[in-house]
Amino acid sequence: TVTDMRPVNDAVRRTWDVDEYRKRMLDREKEEEESSNKKHRHQPPNPPRAPLQARAQPIDLSSKLGKTQVAVGTNQPQAGYYCDVCDCVIKDSANFLDHVNGKKHQKALGMSMRVQKSTLDSVRQRMREKQQQMTKTTTVEEDIEERIRRETEAEEERKQQKRERAKEKKSATHTAEEECDDDDAALMAAMGLPTSFKNGV
Repeated sequence: TVTDMRPVNDAVRRTWDVDEYRKRMLDREKEEEESSNKKHRHQPPNPPRAPLQARAQPIDLSSKLGKTQVAVGTNQPQAGYYCDVCDCVIKDSANFLDHVNGKKHQKALGMSMRVQKSTLDSVRQRMREKQQQMTKTTTVEEDIEERIRRETEAEEERKQQKRERAKEKKSATHTAEEECDDDDAALMAAMGLPTSFKNGV
């Protein structure tokens, strides 16, 4: 007999229920959304933070150069720099400067790391403030120079008065000595004694 060598398509193609899986997908997405809302429901929204601002007081690190400082703000005093805003101790000045300029410290102060954009009015206001500050500085320098001038004049006047008093005192002393010499000469003449000595007599 001759064997039939023709191919036979006996593979069974699996069929999918599209509606059933679409329903499962929608249910899973709904559950994930409810779970996400429940998770973020207990977290308070982040309050709006002010833009980054310039430091009001400068940080003086040069005065503590070469010295050991004990941070007493913590429960156990230890050497370093204490940050009362973040309640932490930093070991050295370089790390302390990085900390106070960092994101964590600024966030504790209620500021973000974003700088407020300057407007034309803010630039003009800043220029007026700088001009007023320079005027005050000039006025203070003029006041200091005027005060130095007055002090110098007062010192010269005191010296002049002192010289005049010394001169008057010296003149009064000289007059008194002359009067004493005249009295002595009159007394010696009354006693018949010579009143002057010339040539060793």
